[in-house]
Amino acid sequence: MKLLLIMLSALIVLSACSSSSTGRKQVMLFSDAELDKMGAASFEDMKKKTPISTDKATNDFVQCVAQAITKNVAKSVHKGDWEVVVFDSAQVNAFALPSGKIGVYTGILNVTENQDQLGAIIGHEVGHVIEHHSNERLSANKLQNMGMVAATAAIGLADVENKGLWMAGLGLGLQYGVIMPYSRAHESEADIVGQDLMARSGFEPSASIKLWQNMAKLSQDAPAEFMSTHPSNKTRIEQLTEHLPSSMAFYKAGNRPNCQKPKVIPSPKA
Repeated sequence: MKLLLIMLSALIVLSACSSSSTGRKQVMLFSDAELDKMGAASFEDMKKKTPISTDKATNDFVQCVAQAITKNVAKSVHKGDWEVVVFDSAQVNAFALPSGKIGVYTGILNVTENQDQLGAIIGHEVGHVIEHHSNERLSANKLQNMGMVAATAAIGLADVENKGLWMAGLGLGLQYGVIMPYSRAHESEADIVGQDLMARSGFEPSASIKLWQNMAKLSQDAPAEFMSTHPSNKTRIEQLTEHLPSSMAFYKAGNRPNCQKPKVIPSPKA
């Protein structure tokens, strides 16, 4: 199993054909056109299945922050207008997809205290798009499947006892040894890229630190970092604090948007 993990890791390294803005090697097996098509289709499906907020004040607030962020995103990332939808859901979440799609759940607006903290959220999510993380995750899954197929064939030909347990162990090794750390690297990178982006957009970058302090209060029972696809709140706070001086170099207080958060965010409809 160890040998197969080494072989799969070597395959990922050999497949890396580009680097992210932070210098991290990337594996991307899909074209931008393919990712845009998948992103647009996923977004349309979500709009059909999840209620959309019709509250004007809530939508105005989210649109104001999103527009301030996206106007500072390079056209090479997305050439047209960004579509921003507020989903009427208690989920504490938001996302951005290739093809210029942003979704914000009303639940997360009860955690973000002001425009700066929402700027941190949207900046982080757009950071995933800027750094092509969807492409990397799909590529990693494809390589994982290829590795599992090869391992299954090898075990089928070998004289190995308890083959079922061996395969289950290999699956866990791939999940926790390769795939999960890969996702944690994406999250940390999006934090840093997002902090710089929010600062360029006129949002106070230190708000990203306060945001994750708020998040930490909501996730006291979060799994250990080793078992999670996301860095721990403590790790994120430390990394953002360390990077703050760099982000502050992009921040111009006179360029601040004026996005007013509603005093009351309507509860999601039952």
